[in-house]
Amino acid sequence: MSEELYSVEQVAERLGLHVKTVRNYVREGRLKAVRIGKQYRIARRDLEALTGRPEPVRRERHIEVSSIVEIDVVSPEMANRLMNSLMAAASGIRAEAIYDAQRAHMKIILVGSMDKNASYFKFINAILESEK
Repeated sequence: MSEELYSVEQVAERLGLHVKTVRNYVREGRLKAVRIGKQYRIARRDLEALTGRPEPVRRERHIEVSSIVEIDVVSPEMANRLMNSLMAAASGIRAEAIYDAQRAHMKIILVGSMDKNASYFKFINAILESEK
């Protein structure tokens, strides 16, 4: 697993110090660093050891959508076609399908990104439209 590394400039900015001060810390051994070519790189854990506090973890925004598509008047053949097509195409999305033969009712549950959900809505609609 690769560890997050910071440049001397990034450490200086985070700590509110001058770049030369950070370089001096490295040369004096107060801040552990690795030399890569002509530049130093400081590992997150070594920066945390110097400051005595953990660096905040930068997280990217993650949006997930859960959708339930309910379809009435679905033949067993169409339900099979939909289920097989969904399972074969399921990439980057979690898809579950439930069919109630007595009611001729199908429920499809999708969990994934907004874009993936939208594309699966179109996919489901195209399969249903092909039956008409």
